Amino acid sequence: MEKGVRQTFSRDERLCKNSLIEELFEKGNSFHNPLFRVVWMILSDPLSSPARIAISVPKKGFRHATDRNLIKRRIRESYRRRKQTLQSLLRKRNINIAFMIIYRGSRIEDFSSIDRSVKEVIEKLCKSAESIHVKS
Repeated sequence: MEKGVRQTFSRDERLCKNSLIEELFEKGNSFHNPLFRVVWMILSDPLSSPARIAISVPKKGFRHATDRNLIKRRIRESYRRRKQTLQSLLRKRNINIAFMIIYRGSRIEDFSSIDRSVKEVIEKLCKSAESIHVKS
């Protein structure tokens, strides 16, 4: 990481529009990881941030909101620390993506295992975005 660059997770990096989330599930690609299901798509219109993310932890697996919030906090923190590689590739290639990480685990994982899985997700997103960009 460059010196002086803050690692933040700002509002414009969050995927909030319901219409965009619906389109993501209708037209997006997906892949699985031992902890996550990731649904993603390349966006045609330019955004202020090259990658928009939403995080979901199903209520079916974790009844207590405090458990779901803990898992989401861990995923957000891991993404915040590792997003530079994804964003630099997307900026270099002039690609905008939106993706959603859906937690699939049956128990609350520790931060290190979530961090490893988020790293795998980012690497796979980089490869997938690169391959689709080369085809088009």
